[in-house]
Amino acid sequence: MAAAADSPMLCVGADEAADITFGLALDPAAGEVRLPSKASSARIARALTRRQFQQRWALPAELTDDAVLLVAELVGNAVQHAGAAQFGLRLRRRRGWVRAEVRDPSRALPCLLPVREMDVVSGRGLFLVDTLADRWGVDLLANGKCTWFEMRVGPRPPG
Repeated sequence: MAAAADSPMLCVGADEAADITFGLALDPAAGEVRLPSKASSARIARALTRRQFQQRWALPAELTDDAVLLVAELVGNAVQHAGAAQFGLRLRRRRGWVRAEVRDPSRALPCLLPVREMDVVSGRGLFLVDTLADRWGVDLLANGKCTWFEMRVGPRPPG
C-alpha cells in the first residue's frame, strides 16, 4: 500500500478534537482525517465511522456496529502504542468491500495475542479485528504503518 501523499489530508487540532460536532464535519472517505493521539479521539473516530457507514453508505446496522467497534480498537492501539502526536483515519468503499485504515508513524507491528478468557479487558483488540473482519493487515510505509481491515458488503443501492 502506497502512502497517500496525493490524497487530501484533513487535520483536527487538540482543541477541536474535543468538539464532536466539529469532528463530524470531516469526511474520512474523502481523505485521511488526522486526529490527536488522545483517548478522546476514539469517540470522534467512532462517530465518523458510524456516520459514513450508516448515513452516507446506508450499510446494515450490524455491519456498521462491527466496523465502529473495530475502528475503535485500531484507534486505541494507535493511541496507546504508537507514541505519536497524531494518527490518521481513512474509510473506503469499493464494489463488495469496505475498508478502514488507521495510520501512525510507528513501524512497530501490532501483535495478535491469544485470548483465552473473554473477561480480559486488555489485549483483545486485534482478536476482535481478526474475528469480525473478513481480512486485515498492516502495511509498512516509509514513515510508519497503516493498520487496516476489510469487510464484505452487498451491492450499493441504486441511485
